[in-house]
Amino acid sequence: MEAPARASVTPSAVLRGRPAPLGATWDGSGVNFALYSEHAERVELCLFDAKGRRELERLALPERTGFVWHGYLPEARPGLAYAYRVHGPAGPEHRFNPQRTLLDPYALLVRGPIGSGHGRGVVVDSAFSWDDDRPPRTPWTDTVLYEAHVRGLTMLHPDVPEQLRGTYAALGSPPVIEHLRRLGVTALELMPVHAFVDERRLVQAGLRNYWGYNSIAFFSPEPRYGATGGLGEFKTMVKQLHAAGIEVILDVVYNHTGEGDHQGPMLSFRGIDNAVYYRLEPSDPRRYVNLTGTGNTLNVHHPAVLRLVLDSLRYWVSEMHVDGFRFDLAPALARGEHAFEPRGAFLQAIYQDPLLSQAKLIAEPWDLGEGGYRLGGFLPGWSEWNDRYRDCVRGYWRGDPGRVGEMASRLAGSADVFRAGGRGAHASINFVTAHDGFTLEDLVSYNAKHNEANLEENRDGTDHNLSWNCGVEGPTEDASVLALRDRQKRNLLATLALS
Repeated sequence: MEAPARASVTPSAVLRGRPAPLGATWDGSGVNFALYSEHAERVELCLFDAKGRRELERLALPERTGFVWHGYLPEARPGLAYAYRVHGPAGPEHRFNPQRTLLDPYALLVRGPIGSGHGRGVVVDSAFSWDDDRPPRTPWTDTVLYEAHVRGLTMLHPDVPEQLRGTYAALGSPPVIEHLRRLGVTALELMPVHAFVDERRLVQAGLRNYWGYNSIAFFSPEPRYGATGGLGEFKTMVKQLHAAGIEVILDVVYNHTGEGDHQGPMLSFRGIDNAVYYRLEPSDPRRYVNLTGTGNTLNVHHPAVLRLVLDSLRYWVSEMHVDGFRFDLAPALARGEHAFEPRGAFLQAIYQDPLLSQAKLIAEPWDLGEGGYRLGGFLPGWSEWNDRYRDCVRGYWRGDPGRVGEMASRLAGSADVFRAGGRGAHASINFVTAHDGFTLEDLVSYNAKHNEANLEENRDGTDHNLSWNCGVEGPTEDASVLALRDRQKRNLLATLALS
């Protein structure tokens, strides 16, 4: 647990500090604060009480080096809650508003209700005893990925202490690890654990964002999954999984942020430098290019934003010891001014990075922009979610005609998709079900989706599920239908295991 913050820091204590590293860095004597904003005219550091609710001090960062604003507080300590107020010019491409406190994009720990604009970064002491922790480095040929949700996997586990269910601590507990080992899992792929926000429309409907694909802080673990409130819990989880020979893969969402479209909340990036962090419509810079279906697209084409993403990835590998990443809507990260670039800045930067190039790299190879379906289009060193495998296997066992020939290719590693890029069978991430669309039980129980509970009148999600209800739509007590469904599930799982 991080130490409590000091009650106050006097303005006279603010020294010039350093422009690197970005974020809030404790050096044992004080804290250096550094924030990138290309168009800002003034940046104020706001210090809060230990709960992050009451602003105690507002201090102008005294120095700017290039486009980095920085200052050093020799009396500051871990546990200090902070945010920024940023002043800047008016204009259709800018959203500067010093009345709003803004979350540091490099915050290593987040506290408070982020979505309401009251999220605070917290200064941390990153010391942790990793002992002899080593990455399992399971070869791709032996890798069995298990996609899981931190809360969903552990919330109802009867052998996990009730106070730990739904947390990182639960994931690293002996009952959960034993369950994974019995299944033969070699890599746990966690759905987003970067701190995220609930969309305004969900909050208004009394709902929450469950999956977490709405990140706002790319360095901080999601606080609602923590039992203790510190970074040590996540690190301990990784350490325990590694000891069991299980890798940790993070599903990461760098293609957009939780600030939404032009009418969304101002939480961080928008107020720090809207014109830098987001892709704006050239004809109307008040609005965002939307390649993601979420209202905005992070501008990874800009060097400072590319640096943010790469710094985040390196942090999770070097400091948190994770083993790899699954990139949500990966083509959005690999676009130049417009089109997907197979050898563009993002992919090239990872390819030459001595740390990241050794991690497991998985692309979701499509976004919603023009030419956004890029299955087979990534560099050697990358694997990709293979939706052609998913659709072929589902269609084959549903009895669709004309699937036999393609089935042979899918079983053998989809060389027709990946061979031209110089990659082998391990480039194909074979899957039948994932968090998108139907679960395995749904796949054999419904001919159509029934998403009524989220109050969107069943409009959300895809209708292309290639499912078969085995004769009855939904739950049934018909023994013959239930037996057929069980057989179909075994057929699908056996096919996946043998591919």
